[in-house]
Amino acid sequence: MRDILQANGIALSVSIPNVPIREKWGKGVEFMLSCIAYSVGFGNIWKFPYTALENGGGAFLIPYLVILFLIGRPIYYLEMVMGQFCSRGCVKIYDMAPIMRGVGVGQSLAMFVVMTYYTPVLAITLYYLISSFNSELPWSRCDPSWNRCIDSVSREFKDANASQNMNVSAELFFTKTVMHRAPLAQGLGIPDMDLTLCLLASWLVVAVILIKGIRSTGKCAYFLAIFPYVIILILFVHSCTLEGAGKGIRFFLTPDWKQLFEPRVWMEAVTQCFFSLSICFGGIIAYSSFNNFSNNVYRDALIISWLDTFTSIIIGCIVFGVLGNLAHVTNKENIQDVVKQGPGLTFMAYPDAIAKFEYFPQLFSVLFFLMLFIVGIGSNLGVVTSIITAIRDRCPTLENWKVASVVSVVGFSLSTIYMAPGGLDLLDVFDNYGAKYVTLTFALFELITFGWIYGVDRICRDIQFMLNIDTNKFWRICWGILTPLVVTVILIGCLVDHKPVDVPEEYNIIGWCVYVLAVIQLPLWAIYAIFSQKKPGFVNKVRSAFKPTKSWGPENYHTRKAYNIYLEKIRSSSDADDCSNALKFIYRRIFK
Repeated sequence: MRDILQANGIALSVSIPNVPIREKWGKGVEFMLSCIAYSVGFGNIWKFPYTALENGGGAFLIPYLVILFLIGRPIYYLEMVMGQFCSRGCVKIYDMAPIMRGVGVGQSLAMFVVMTYYTPVLAITLYYLISSFNSELPWSRCDPSWNRCIDSVSREFKDANASQNMNVSAELFFTKTVMHRAPLAQGLGIPDMDLTLCLLASWLVVAVILIKGIRSTGKCAYFLAIFPYVIILILFVHSCTLEGAGKGIRFFLTPDWKQLFEPRVWMEAVTQCFFSLSICFGGIIAYSSFNNFSNNVYRDALIISWLDTFTSIIIGCIVFGVLGNLAHVTNKENIQDVVKQGPGLTFMAYPDAIAKFEYFPQLFSVLFFLMLFIVGIGSNLGVVTSIITAIRDRCPTLENWKVASVVSVVGFSLSTIYMAPGGLDLLDVFDNYGAKYVTLTFALFELITFGWIYGVDRICRDIQFMLNIDTNKFWRICWGILTPLVVTVILIGCLVDHKPVDVPEEYNIIGWCVYVLAVIQLPLWAIYAIFSQKKPGFVNKVRSAFKPTKSWGPENYHTRKAYNIYLEKIRSSSDADDCSNALKFIYRRIFK
C-alpha cells in the first residue's frame, strides 16, 4: 500500500513548514524502555504483593493470569496502536468520537488520584533508602519500647510458645517509627516532617525530569528499566534460600478453587492488571503518542506484557518466600496472619528479608530501596506525563515546563495528607473508589468507543496502513466482543458485591463522591459534544458527535492525506477486508 501511495506522489514523512509537530522519542528503544519503567514498576513491586495476599495468594494468581491474557494484553496493544496512530493524549484521542470525550477526562481524574498517592510511596522508599546508611539497619532489631517483638535479623526463633502472636521488628519499625500509624477513627493526624521532606525531594526529581520534556524521560529510561532487574534476581535467589520460604511460595502458587467464584477476587485481578500494565489510565496512550508513526508497537506490546507477567510472578515468589520465613520464625500457621495486610506490606516483608542477610545487609538494603525508588520514578513519570499531555493537548500554547511545574506543585500539596498517621487508610479509600472503580468503569467505555463506535474494522485498517500488519482473529475477537464482555460482567459483579473500606463511614462517602465526580464527566462532555456540532437538527448533531472530527488521523499532514486515499481505495474495493463482519454490520446500521 505504501508503494501505491508513493507512486501517487504522496510522501509519508514530510511535514508542512510552520506546522508544529509533536515532540518524539529519540529512539524506538527509548519508548519501549520507558513503557517498561512505567508499566513494570510500583504496580508489580508495591501493589501486586499486598493485593495477592489480601485475596488468597494462589486464589488470586489464576484470575490474574487469565485477565492478563484476555484483557491486559489486548488493551495494552490497542492503546499503543491508537496513541501512536493519532499522536494524541488520552483526552484528545476521543476526536475519533467526540461524544465519548468524557472517558478521557474521567481517566485523567483517576490518574490524578493515583498521582497523589504514588509519590508518597516513593517518599517512604526514600526514607528507607536514607535509613539504610546506618551502621545497623534500624529495623533489624526491636526497640525497647516495642512489646511482643522479634528481631528481624533472627533467622529462627526456637521458643514456639513465646513467639505466638508476636511481630517482627521490620513491621513495627514501619508502623510505629515511620508512619506513626493510627486508625482514621482517631483523625487523619499531622503529616510527619521527615516523610514530608522525602516527599518534596521525590517530587523535585520527577519535576526536573519532566520539565526537560519527553526526550529526557527516554534517556533516563535506560537506567530506570534495566537496573531494577539485577536487584530483583538477587533478592529472588536469597528469598528462596530462607527457612520456610517454600511454604509461602506454595501458598502463592497453589489455587483455592472455591475463591475463583468470588466476584471480588476477579475485580481485584482486573484492577491489578490495570495497575500492573498501567492500562486504562491514559499513560500508555500518552507515551505512544510521542512515537514515530511506523514504530513497531506490536512487538513492543508483546515484549512488555510478557515481561510484566514474568516480573509479577518473580516478585510474588520473593514476597511470599519472605512471608513463609516470617511464618516459620513466628510459628504462625496461616500466611495471611503473618503481617498486617495493606499498602505497607512491601515495607515490612522486603526489609525483613534484607535484615536476614548474613553479609553486607546495608549494601543490599541500599541497592533494594534504590531499585524501588528508581522503579517508582519510572511509574510516576508515566502517571504525570499522562496528565501533562492531556493538558497540553487541550492548550497546546502552554509551555511544557510551566505545565510540569504547576502539576508538580499541586501534586506535592495534595500528597502530604498521606504522610499523616492515618494516611495509609486514606490511601486505601482513594485507591478503592478513585482508582479501582473509576478505572474499571471507564475501561468498559473505552473499549466500547474503540471497538464499537470507531470500529474494530477501522482499527484493523489503521494497523495495516501504519505497520503493514494483518490483525489476527484473537485481537479482533478480544477488542470487539470478549474483553468488553468480561469487563462488563466483572464490573456488575463488583458493584453488586461491593463492601466498604474498613474506615469511618464519612471516608467511604468521600470515596463515592470522587467516583461520581469522575463518572459524571461522561454525560457532561457528551452533551457538550452534541451541542458543539454545526449540523442542523438534534438527531444530526448526535450522529455527527459519534463520528471522527475532520482533523482525525495521523499527525503529519502528508501522512493523513495518504491515509485518506488509502481509505478511499478500501471503500471502492469489492473485497475490502474480512475483519469482524458482525461488528461491521452493527457499526454501519447505528453510526452511518
